[in-house]
Amino acid sequence: MNVPISEAAGSALCARLDQVSKLFGSFAALRQVSVDLEAGRCYMLLGENGAGKSTLLRTLAGLLRPTFGTVKVFGGHDPHQVRERIGYMSHAPMLYDELTAQENLRYFAALYPGRQCMAPAQALSQVGLDPALNRALGQYSQGMRQRTSLARVLLPEPELLLLDEPFSNMDVESARQMVELLAGFRRGNRTILITTHQREMAAPIADWVLTMHAGRVQSLQEGRPTL
Repeated sequence: MNVPISEAAGSALCARLDQVSKLFGSFAALRQVSVDLEAGRCYMLLGENGAGKSTLLRTLAGLLRPTFGTVKVFGGHDPHQVRERIGYMSHAPMLYDELTAQENLRYFAALYPGRQCMAPAQALSQVGLDPALNRALGQYSQGMRQRTSLARVLLPEPELLLLDEPFSNMDVESARQMVELLAGFRRGNRTILITTHQREMAAPIADWVLTMHAGRVQSLQEGRPTL
């Protein structure tokens, strides 16, 4: 299924996947996926386990190269060339439990040589955490860990946010706070792509809903964002 969203909307393009397939041996995780992502919009990506959602995010993030087809971001760049402009939050927190939140963020900020990053305290404040909390991350609740993971993603102030199951294991209140936070980023003209099994969580900010099945984009529906 070809999904030229941006052309229909007449807006700037943030990313384009053109006939993208990704093979792992004889297994096709993605099958001829063609999708345009409009800048400043939020996309919710649905599908059962194994549908190809995480592979699609990792390909857009420049962590995987497509076997066939092309991926272009920000007006024609290869994702590998502009990784600092792309924020990828995986299903796993990708943080060090023995360090505090600020220590974690100082370490990750050092991985962006030559790019001015947000101060760790500012990133933590943006996600609603107290920068002065001097506690090892292993003692955080799941919601706090997820927010710290998002703060890590925000350090280089990326224009494209790719979030893999950001509401996983969160209680209802933590998930609501995360949605409100993402709504603010969307209003700030960041493009957001969220994979989730919890459609009701992301629905208030989703401009478009993409459904995947067996490595293909099966359907596209216009969302009804309320935030």
